[in-house]
Amino acid sequence: MRYFLIDTDTASDDAVALIMALRAPDVEVVAITTVAGNVGVDQATRNALYTVELCGSSARVYQGAAEPLQRPLQDATWFHGRDGLGDRGYAPVSARPADGDAVQVILDCAAQYPDLELVTLGPLTNIARALERRPALAQRLKRCVVMGGAPCCVGNVTPAAEYNIWTDPEAARIVLRSGLPVDLIGWHLCRGPAVLSPADIARTLALNTDLARFAIDCNGHARQAFLEQTGEEGISLPDPVAMAIALDRTIGTSWSRHHVDVEADRELTRGMTVVDQLNVAGNQRNCGVWSHFQGRNPATEVCWTIDVARWKEALFRALASAVL
Repeated sequence: MRYFLIDTDTASDDAVALIMALRAPDVEVVAITTVAGNVGVDQATRNALYTVELCGSSARVYQGAAEPLQRPLQDATWFHGRDGLGDRGYAPVSARPADGDAVQVILDCAAQYPDLELVTLGPLTNIARALERRPALAQRLKRCVVMGGAPCCVGNVTPAAEYNIWTDPEAARIVLRSGLPVDLIGWHLCRGPAVLSPADIARTLALNTDLARFAIDCNGHARQAFLEQTGEEGISLPDPVAMAIALDRTIGTSWSRHHVDVEADRELTRGMTVVDQLNVAGNQRNCGVWSHFQGRNPATEVCWTIDVARWKEALFRALASAVL
């Protein structure tokens, strides 16, 4: 059995990613922690609880940070809808979040499960706070799969930055400088052939399960927003792509290990994930800029390409399973 802790700003694509993890037969989701991002943290928590309930799961949901470390929250409701789930009017959930501080839950789970895998689907505020509270967390986690960044420098909120990193760049900087073993799953991986095409959407609906219908329905608003943003027709699912790779790393077909830092001091490039692709950070002339990495091996594996067919099959399998 594998043990996952999922940190999420639960909106439409996050919900589908949660379904994939909660329905995986070889994974136990030991906790879900929520963070402000796509929507406010109260709504993110409600959406996580709704998804857990839809899956028939008993996974506990803990509410986390209500705002970034140093900035006001700028949500993404323009993309996901006011409620984060496409404003489809889903019924309120009866469940309540579990008692406990999300940051402490992350630390406690890392201590309890030596092989814990952390999957982050939103801004990295909770993770940064956990690292600030206990820096040794970076050595306790087996792996941290981060959906975030634009290592190819095509952003989705500014030309230079992807939303999760841009929203709380200070937190992302703490995480990527910490030595935490990160698999960085950038926004570029959910575009082009990885987008669910109209044919893929029809195939999903033909599965005729509640989970499949929900996955398409809650992403209706995001589908239109993605078309307006990129000109690409279909449903783009960055968080489920990241979850597919968390569940099966071989879906990522091209990887390389680098130091990665985040720009947090300049508005033009705020949230830019700067990848040291030529590994020049150790050069003497770069010591001032990259001094925090001096003498350390790179801790971030950047995923550049995926097996699109296998990513989609992983999604279809998860949504085909009926909830008992």
